[in-house]
Amino acid sequence: MDKEVSLELTPTWALVTVVVVMVSLGFFFQGSLKQLAKWLDRTKRKALLSALDKIKEELMVFGLLSLLMGHWIVFVAKICVKTSTLNSTFYPCAVKKNNLTPGQHVLSSVKYPNDSFVKELVHKQKNEYCPEGQEPFVSHESLEQLHRLMFVLGATHVSYSFIAIALSMIKIYSWRTWENQAKTMALRSVLGSPEAAFDETRQLSTFISHHTSHPWSQHRVLVWLLCFSRQFWSSINQADYMALRLGFISKHQLPLTYDFHNYMLRSMEEEFRDIVGISAPLWIYGICCIFLEFHGTDLYFWLSFLPAILILLIGTKLHRVVVKLAVEIMNSFRRLGNRQFNLRDELFWFGKPRLLLWLIQFISFQNAFEMSTFLWSLWEINGSSCFMDNETYIVIRLVCGAVTQFWFSFITFPLYIIITQMGAKFKKTVVSENVRKSLHGWQRRVKAKQSSSTSNLLALPSTTSLGSSMTDSELSRGGSSARVEDKSAALQHQEASTSQAVTNGTSQDNETLEVSLGSGTPCYDSSSDEDDAGVHDLGH
Repeated sequence: MDKEVSLELTPTWALVTVVVVMVSLGFFFQGSLKQLAKWLDRTKRKALLSALDKIKEELMVFGLLSLLMGHWIVFVAKICVKTSTLNSTFYPCAVKKNNLTPGQHVLSSVKYPNDSFVKELVHKQKNEYCPEGQEPFVSHESLEQLHRLMFVLGATHVSYSFIAIALSMIKIYSWRTWENQAKTMALRSVLGSPEAAFDETRQLSTFISHHTSHPWSQHRVLVWLLCFSRQFWSSINQADYMALRLGFISKHQLPLTYDFHNYMLRSMEEEFRDIVGISAPLWIYGICCIFLEFHGTDLYFWLSFLPAILILLIGTKLHRVVVKLAVEIMNSFRRLGNRQFNLRDELFWFGKPRLLLWLIQFISFQNAFEMSTFLWSLWEINGSSCFMDNETYIVIRLVCGAVTQFWFSFITFPLYIIITQMGAKFKKTVVSENVRKSLHGWQRRVKAKQSSSTSNLLALPSTTSLGSSMTDSELSRGGSSARVEDKSAALQHQEASTSQAVTNGTSQDNETLEVSLGSGTPCYDSSSDEDDAGVHDLGH
């Protein structure tokens, strides 16, 4: 092998070419992300903009890891330990019983793209840094391969995140037609059309019949088998959407013309913001997978099926919630003569609907980790190795990973979005972002007016004259009355403004804000800040 040429003997035009290409790619990706962020901000998709920020943070973490590994490889490779310390069973691939050391065996049995260079580099570094009877703690080539694995993992996980949100939005947008039909029926019902009430009853009857007609639907055990099978041939249909929409609106006393579809889209964006990125527990899981994947366990091969098992389990649970609601509606109609939805958190595991979201986040990471290890193996290894020796296993893992990712993005995640709305509470996305800002502004103005009124009353002079003064208790009652009058005036002003806004048109994001003043005004959480505050109740 020829001697490596240093920077001082490399032509400047070659150096400039490499730098220009690298800088151009960097600015291209930076500009693409910047334009995407501007579009999300212009379309008022704050949740997706936050998700994009988390993706940027993930890329920054991987970039920092790449920078550290690129400079620390030389120092780590100089750490020497006794050869006997490395002679253990914790090798990803089996080491044959011969006179070769583990590092020599790997180099002799696996063919890398830079094979001759690797052999010379490892031999040179071993003789230069480690004395006789010692080996590098981690070889230079192993660290280089780990470096490339981190790069592939980051690129794959970010790509999978974009694929997941794209497929989920395609699926949920396909329900828009049903939402338009439901709003048309609601408007006809408001106008007193008897056909609208009949259509609503027919849709609800179809929903109940579809989920309760099977004999297993009311069995404690066999109903799980029924729900497991239904996720393969029956997802959300029109009758299901209409019934779940009606249950959500009835539970929270919203207008029948409320845009449930837009609410689901905003909820999906919020949930997606929580599943992107690699959290600390996922990093710990990935490290454990690397540590426990030693020869003879085939642990990671069996872990590759875990996402498929979890997706089937989540889908079964979500369908079980729908069947349970249908059975309860049928039973309440028999007893009370009306069809009531009993939405509650107890429908979900441990009363926590978000537990399913954590499982979905794990599934997304596991799928990306599976695909990244395969792509890394194709990149790094050209010959026979334990990573690529069984083609049947490879095909099974790839097909399972691809199908799982598609099923998770197109079926399970949209199903999760609509069914988890059947809990006891709703999210702050029940109203759009600009409406929440208006409510916060109104809240601040009311608080400021109350504070100024209290300050003015406390600043009044107090005397003890019986003919011209007020007692302390009277002063307190007077201040309270003033505050009540101020608050009442503010509420009346807000109600008038809201009614005028409804009369004049739509909000900034083309969504009509409808508030039923007869049933009450929106109750907003005053203890939350502008970013995290949520609407807790409407119409109570």
